Amino acid sequence: MAGRIRQSDVEEVKARTNIGDVVGDYVSLKSAGVGSLKGLCPFHDERSPSFHVRPTVGLYHCFGCGESGDVYSFLQKMDHVTFAESVERLAQRIGYPLSYEEGGGKVDHGNRARLFAANQAAAEYFQQQLHDGDADLGRRFLGERGFDAAAADHFGIGFAPVGWDHLTKALRSRGFSDEEMLAAGLVSSGDRGVYDRFRGRLIWPIRDTTGQVLGFGARRLRDDDKGPKYLNTPETAIYHKAQVLYGLDLAKRDISRGKRVVVVEGYTDVMACHLAGETTAVATCGTSFGVDHIKMIRRVMGDDSATGEVIFTFDPDEAGQKAATRAFGEEKRFSAQTYVAVSSDGLDPCDLRLNRGDGAIRKLVDGREPMFEFIIRRTLAGFDLETVEGRVGALRAAAPVVAEIRDPSLRPGYTRVLAKQLGMELDEVARAVRAAGGAAAGGSQNSARDARQQGPGAPAAEPPRERQASLNDLPKDPSTRLEQDALRAILQLPQHLERPVLERAVQSSVANSSLAVVRDAMSVSLDHLGTNAWLETVIAQVPPGFDGLVRELGVSPLPETNEEKLPSYVRDIARALIDRDLLGRKAALLGSLRRTDPRDESHREITRQLADVEAERRALRAEA
Repeated sequence: MAGRIRQSDVEEVKARTNIGDVVGDYVSLKSAGVGSLKGLCPFHDERSPSFHVRPTVGLYHCFGCGESGDVYSFLQKMDHVTFAESVERLAQRIGYPLSYEEGGGKVDHGNRARLFAANQAAAEYFQQQLHDGDADLGRRFLGERGFDAAAADHFGIGFAPVGWDHLTKALRSRGFSDEEMLAAGLVSSGDRGVYDRFRGRLIWPIRDTTGQVLGFGARRLRDDDKGPKYLNTPETAIYHKAQVLYGLDLAKRDISRGKRVVVVEGYTDVMACHLAGETTAVATCGTSFGVDHIKMIRRVMGDDSATGEVIFTFDPDEAGQKAATRAFGEEKRFSAQTYVAVSSDGLDPCDLRLNRGDGAIRKLVDGREPMFEFIIRRTLAGFDLETVEGRVGALRAAAPVVAEIRDPSLRPGYTRVLAKQLGMELDEVARAVRAAGGAAAGGSQNSARDARQQGPGAPAAEPPRERQASLNDLPKDPSTRLEQDALRAILQLPQHLERPVLERAVQSSVANSSLAVVRDAMSVSLDHLGTNAWLETVIAQVPPGFDGLVRELGVSPLPETNEEKLPSYVRDIARALIDRDLLGRKAALLGSLRRTDPRDESHREITRQLADVEAERRALRAEA
């Protein structure tokens, strides 16, 4: 049986991996200074980016929720993989062969790595089957919707042949067990054993942002198929339909660059939009658009301002209208502006492209209207505005919509629009909007009050986290700022300091008690300077409650934003800390000198020490 991955390989893989590239597969990152990146935290919901990544030291840290770690812990938390699986995934990413203690290679049965491998093998099998003669129905379905072979290959579309065990036999021949295929949701189990879950259907692979196949969506083709129109992979250890968006792997870069995403309702709609040039289109997979989808889009978009756009396309039928209402209910979770694009003749993007060409898709998206305008119009359509009762009912229904508009500068204008559409006095409509806004605020306050007043029988509160020292807790005086900046520069860029200067800096006095703990840990970790383990060793040396402070110092942006001046900055700030320490020693020696009799031997010794301190200060300044 295979043993553990050799520690030297673990360290080598991490050294060769750029954590910024890995995190960038999940989060839209932008520069936060020299060598520092930032984005929206993937571990908690936030509107302003507080998640920082420092590729040069291989760490990430969120200044909002405190989550931090290296590239291995990031993958473990994001994808719920084991430590060994995270190492193996990164080794595969960079093409590095791993060695295992006790010899042999890793054998893993039924874990996440095997599920990904089984899905990838199935995707390759399905894609190959699309080109065989038995897949005429599938090829015809695609052709009738304007998708040629190149489009099918681009999206990895495949075909599941009719029969009970074609895929099962193919995967068995590649070394996958029935248990692994069941765990991946590729087969089902009956009285006579396992059989293919997807049979006689067109297949779409559903991938995560890194391109790994999580599961599949299968479209019914035959009249004698009594199953659902679309059949998806069931919930598995790696596939959770509420947490995936079809097409995001292809759309993520353009979403990040353009700060825009188009949310459509089906796989073929995603294909049509991409082929028409709207390459930011994504779709949910067998479930309604929800909170987890919003979090994914916000992370990829880097949604920290009001400049982004989220555009929903909905079918004009009742189901589409309900989907629009649900989406509007979550609209406040976006910083980006939300819009709705619906074709006037009720065509979805796939049919629109088929009937009117690529330009019709672009025109549809360009003709988007603000989400709240769409919802107001839909709300009013449900009432007879020719009657007093209808107008009053419409006001009661539409006032909360206006009250929920996030931008307060827009509310007065839409209040006037609503009053005009209803044919009612502006003051009456304005009062209804204010009342609706007050009711919503009161509900939130009551919920908070109720949560504080939970009595016996309420769920137990989570145990309090250990109190962590933090940069936010440090005083803002110049002396503490010097200590903080110096330790941060030495932690992040020790290579810019000569060893004597560095050793002298980490032995200098530090007045702030928290920073003094970090200084002491750096002092005892000097043997690891120049290695990838330098920062991690310092983290390991500090007492509980201080590791977060070290990580913050290790990833937070440096004040110097000019990369060419960075070496000089590190040297200057380290010398400033040393010079302050020498000045303190000089002041203490002068005080002792004044209290000593000039005739005593101790007076001469203090005088000699003063001369040494002054000489050290002159030498320090001469080096600057």
